[in-house]
Amino acid sequence: MSDDAVPPLRRFARAERWAHRSIAVLTLILMVTAALLFVPDLGNVVGNRQLVRLVHEIAGFALPIPIVLALFSRAFRDDAGRLNRFTSADWAWLRSRDRRSGRIRVGKFNAGQKLNAAFTLGAILVMLATGAMMFFSSLFTDNLRTGATFVHDWLGMAMGIVVLGHIYMAFNDATARRGMRTGEVPLDWARREHGEWADESERTPA
Repeated sequence: MSDDAVPPLRRFARAERWAHRSIAVLTLILMVTAALLFVPDLGNVVGNRQLVRLVHEIAGFALPIPIVLALFSRAFRDDAGRLNRFTSADWAWLRSRDRRSGRIRVGKFNAGQKLNAAFTLGAILVMLATGAMMFFSSLFTDNLRTGATFVHDWLGMAMGIVVLGHIYMAFNDATARRGMRTGEVPLDWARREHGEWADESERTPA
Protein backbone atom coordinates (compact mmCIF):
# COMPACT_ATOMS: atom_id res chain seq x y z
CA MET A 1 0.00 0.00 0.00
CA SER A 2 1.41 3.42 -0.94
CA ASP A 3 1.90 6.16 1.65
CA ASP A 4 -0.91 8.15 0.05
CA ALA A 5 -3.29 5.22 0.54
CA VAL A 6 -2.59 4.89 4.27
CA PRO A 7 -5.33 6.70 6.19
CA PRO A 8 -4.14 9.42 8.57
CA LEU A 9 -4.55 9.27 12.33
CA ARG A 10 -6.95 11.55 14.15
CA ARG A 11 -4.82 13.61 16.53
CA PHE A 12 -6.93 16.52 17.74
CA ALA A 13 -10.68 17.03 18.05
CA ARG A 14 -12.39 20.24 16.97
CA ALA A 15 -12.66 21.54 20.55
CA GLU A 16 -8.92 21.13 21.05
CA ARG A 17 -8.08 22.94 17.83
CA TRP A 18 -10.54 25.73 18.64
CA ALA A 19 -9.07 26.14 22.13
CA HIS A 20 -5.51 26.24 20.77
CA ARG A 21 -6.35 28.87 18.17
CA SER A 22 -8.28 31.00 20.65
CA ILE A 23 -5.46 30.90 23.18
CA ALA A 24 -2.95 31.71 20.42
CA VAL A 25 -4.90 34.79 19.30
CA LEU A 26 -5.42 36.05 22.85
CA THR A 27 -1.76 35.43 23.71
CA LEU A 28 -0.65 37.38 20.65
CA ILE A 29 -2.90 40.28 21.65
CA LEU A 30 -1.49 40.18 25.18
CA MET A 31 2.11 40.14 23.97
CA VAL A 32 1.60 43.06 21.58
CA THR A 33 -0.33 45.20 24.06
CA ALA A 34 2.14 44.36 26.84
CA ALA A 35 5.01 45.54 24.64
CA LEU A 36 3.12 48.76 23.87
CA LEU A 37 2.52 49.37 27.58
CA PHE A 38 5.99 48.37 28.76
CA VAL A 39 8.11 50.12 26.12
CA PRO A 40 7.32 53.86 25.92
CA ASP A 41 8.72 54.27 22.40
CA LEU A 42 6.41 51.55 21.12
CA GLY A 43 3.46 52.94 23.03
CA ASN A 44 3.94 56.31 21.37
CA VAL A 45 3.19 54.68 18.03
CA VAL A 46 -0.39 54.01 19.17
CA GLY A 47 -0.75 57.03 21.40
CA ASN A 48 -3.92 55.95 23.22
CA ARG A 49 -2.45 54.17 26.23
CA GLN A 50 -5.82 53.75 27.92
CA LEU A 51 -7.24 51.88 24.93
CA VAL A 52 -4.19 49.61 24.82
CA ARG A 53 -4.56 48.91 28.54
CA LEU A 54 -8.27 48.13 28.11
CA VAL A 55 -7.58 45.66 25.27
CA HIS A 56 -4.83 44.05 27.37
CA GLU A 57 -7.12 43.65 30.37
CA ILE A 58 -9.99 42.19 28.34
CA ALA A 59 -7.69 39.70 26.61
CA GLY A 60 -6.13 38.74 29.95
CA PHE A 61 -9.42 37.99 31.66
CA ALA A 62 -10.63 36.14 28.54
CA LEU A 63 -7.56 33.89 28.27
CA PRO A 64 -8.81 31.09 30.57
CA ILE A 65 -12.24 30.95 28.89
CA PRO A 66 -11.22 28.70 25.93
CA ILE A 67 -9.70 26.21 28.39
CA VAL A 68 -12.82 26.15 30.56
CA LEU A 69 -15.10 25.68 27.55
CA ALA A 70 -12.85 22.98 26.06
CA LEU A 71 -13.19 20.97 29.28
CA PHE A 72 -16.67 20.03 28.09
CA SER A 73 -14.92 17.99 25.37
CA ARG A 74 -13.98 14.44 26.36
CA ALA A 75 -11.07 14.49 23.90
CA PHE A 76 -9.68 17.60 25.58
CA ARG A 77 -10.03 16.06 29.04
CA ASP A 78 -8.35 12.86 27.87
CA ASP A 79 -5.42 14.79 26.44
CA ALA A 80 -5.17 16.88 29.61
CA GLY A 81 -4.72 13.62 31.49
CA ARG A 82 -2.01 12.52 29.07
CA LEU A 83 -0.19 15.83 29.46
CA ASN A 84 -0.28 15.42 33.23
CA ARG A 85 1.56 12.08 33.28
CA PHE A 86 5.33 11.67 33.00
CA THR A 87 6.65 8.21 32.11
CA SER A 88 10.07 6.60 32.04
CA ALA A 89 10.07 7.12 28.26
CA ASP A 90 9.60 10.85 28.81
CA TRP A 91 12.66 11.05 31.06
CA ALA A 92 14.66 9.07 28.51
CA TRP A 93 13.42 11.40 25.76
CA LEU A 94 14.64 14.44 27.69
CA ARG A 95 18.10 12.94 28.21
CA SER A 96 18.51 11.72 24.64
CA ARG A 97 20.30 13.60 21.87
CA ASP A 98 18.45 11.72 19.14
CA ARG A 99 15.04 12.16 20.72
CA ARG A 100 13.37 12.88 17.38
CA SER A 101 14.72 9.76 15.65
CA GLY A 102 11.85 7.54 16.76
CA ARG A 103 14.12 5.33 18.85
CA ILE A 104 12.29 6.31 22.04
CA ARG A 105 8.64 5.43 21.79
CA VAL A 106 6.60 8.11 23.54
CA GLY A 107 2.88 8.62 23.84
CA LYS A 108 0.68 11.22 22.21
CA PHE A 109 2.78 14.03 23.72
CA ASN A 110 6.52 14.07 24.24
CA ALA A 111 8.20 15.39 27.37
CA GLY A 112 8.84 18.82 25.85
CA GLN A 113 5.17 19.25 25.03
CA LYS A 114 4.19 18.16 28.53
CA LEU A 115 6.57 20.64 30.16
CA ASN A 116 5.37 23.41 27.87
CA ALA A 117 1.73 22.65 28.72
CA ALA A 118 2.47 22.62 32.46
CA PHE A 119 4.35 25.90 32.32
CA THR A 120 1.70 27.54 30.16
CA LEU A 121 -1.21 26.54 32.39
CA GLY A 122 0.65 27.57 35.54
CA ALA A 123 1.69 30.87 33.98
CA ILE A 124 -1.86 31.63 32.84
CA LEU A 125 -3.17 31.09 36.38
CA VAL A 126 -0.44 33.22 37.98
CA MET A 127 -0.80 35.97 35.36
CA LEU A 128 -4.57 35.97 35.89
CA ALA A 129 -4.18 36.22 39.66
CA THR A 130 -1.56 38.97 39.58
CA GLY A 131 -3.42 40.83 36.83
CA ALA A 132 -6.59 40.73 38.90
CA MET A 133 -4.68 42.17 41.87
CA MET A 134 -3.46 45.02 39.69
CA PHE A 135 -6.92 45.59 38.20
CA PHE A 136 -8.75 45.54 41.55
CA SER A 137 -5.95 47.51 43.18
CA SER A 138 -8.11 49.10 45.89
CA LEU A 139 -8.66 45.67 47.48
CA PHE A 140 -4.97 45.03 48.15
CA THR A 141 -2.15 46.66 50.10
CA ASP A 142 0.70 48.54 48.43
CA ASN A 143 3.12 45.69 49.15
CA LEU A 144 0.84 43.10 47.54
CA ARG A 145 0.27 45.27 44.49
CA THR A 146 4.00 45.89 44.13
CA GLY A 147 4.74 42.18 44.39
CA ALA A 148 1.97 41.34 41.92
CA THR A 149 3.32 43.87 39.43
CA PHE A 150 6.85 42.47 39.75
CA VAL A 151 5.71 38.87 39.22
CA HIS A 152 3.35 39.84 36.39
CA ASP A 153 6.03 41.74 34.46
CA TRP A 154 8.81 39.17 34.78
CA LEU A 155 6.60 36.15 34.24
CA GLY A 156 5.16 37.91 31.20
CA MET A 157 8.67 38.21 29.76
CA ALA A 158 9.32 34.53 30.45
CA MET A 159 6.05 33.61 28.76
CA GLY A 160 7.05 35.69 25.74
CA ILE A 161 10.29 33.73 25.40
CA VAL A 162 8.48 30.39 25.76
CA VAL A 163 5.83 31.39 23.22
CA LEU A 164 8.49 32.44 20.70
CA GLY A 165 10.24 29.11 21.26
CA HIS A 166 6.96 27.28 20.74
CA ILE A 167 6.37 29.14 17.48
CA TYR A 168 9.92 28.36 16.33
CA MET A 169 9.45 24.65 17.02
CA ALA A 170 6.10 24.66 15.23
CA PHE A 171 7.55 26.27 12.13
CA ASN A 172 10.17 23.52 12.00
CA ASP A 173 7.54 20.77 11.91
CA ALA A 174 4.98 21.24 9.16
CA THR A 175 3.29 17.95 10.00
CA ALA A 176 2.68 19.00 13.60
CA ARG A 177 1.14 22.23 12.32
CA ARG A 178 -1.04 20.21 9.99
CA GLY A 179 -2.19 18.12 12.93
CA MET A 180 -3.32 21.22 14.79
CA ARG A 181 -4.86 22.75 11.68
CA THR A 182 -6.77 19.74 10.34
CA GLY A 183 -6.78 17.39 13.30
CA GLU A 184 -5.04 14.60 11.37
CA VAL A 185 -1.43 13.46 10.90
CA PRO A 186 0.21 10.84 8.63
CA LEU A 187 0.75 7.42 10.15
CA ASP A 188 4.49 7.37 9.37
CA TRP A 189 5.00 10.67 11.24
CA ALA A 190 3.03 9.37 14.21
CA ARG A 191 5.11 6.16 14.31
CA ARG A 192 8.35 8.15 14.29
CA GLU A 193 7.43 10.97 16.68
CA HIS A 194 4.88 9.26 18.94
CA GLY A 195 5.30 5.53 18.43
CA GLU A 196 3.40 4.38 21.51
CA TRP A 197 0.41 6.57 20.64
CA ALA A 198 0.48 5.42 17.02
CA ASP A 199 0.25 1.79 18.11
CA GLU A 200 -2.55 2.62 20.53
CA SER A 201 -4.46 4.51 17.84
CA GLU A 202 -4.11 1.67 15.35
CA ARG A 203 -5.44 -0.80 17.89
CA THR A 204 -8.39 1.41 18.84
CA PRO A 205 -9.19 3.61 15.81
CA ALA A 206 -11.44 6.64 16.36
